[in-house]
Amino acid sequence: MDWYEFKRGWRKVWHFIWEDDSWASWFVNVILAFLLIKFIVYPGLGLALSTSHPIVAVVSGSMEHDGSFDTWWDSYAMCNDAQCTQAEYYQKLGISKEQFMDFRFRNGFNKGDLMILYGTSPAKVKVGDIIVFKADRPDPIIHRVMLVKSELGKKVFSTKGDHNMGSFYFEAYIPEDAYVGRAVVRVPWLGYIKIGFVKLMQFIGLM
Repeated sequence: MDWYEFKRGWRKVWHFIWEDDSWASWFVNVILAFLLIKFIVYPGLGLALSTSHPIVAVVSGSMEHDGSFDTWWDSYAMCNDAQCTQAEYYQKLGISKEQFMDFRFRNGFNKGDLMILYGTSPAKVKVGDIIVFKADRPDPIIHRVMLVKSELGKKVFSTKGDHNMGSFYFEAYIPEDAYVGRAVVRVPWLGYIKIGFVKLMQFIGLM
């Protein structure tokens, strides 16, 4: 193949990808976008933010608040297998309303939100922070830290979803090695784009 034929062939490919309105062209664009995000953009952000998961989409309502902060604070929780309020639940952990109101994302966040993470050192994570951690679930969990302690020189965390009535068994003991990062920025609803894109990739068999 000479240079002229190469240029001609490349122009056809370029036109097909960027100017063609066919379904085939659209499909190829989706594949290219996926490859670009997965292998260039995402790893680059991860390097810059010091975490393997720089951006996560919230896929459940476990951090949502129903109504105002006060309405949520008075909503139901479970304290030692007995019904109580969220206020009583946190007070048993030594967290007052005033302290909670100083926490980042004190009003929680919603399913479909996009959260940007920073790989803060586990040693700097404190009660009230929103962290992402790996558990025996398909997706990483993003919940609020309720307890921080040290064991053999490493941090161990306990968390709870604001919307939940209590902590799940897998949140009682989160070793430092399961910690992924701390949420620092919330982008409302934009996570639905990532959720939809992942579902599309799963549908066409690329994930």
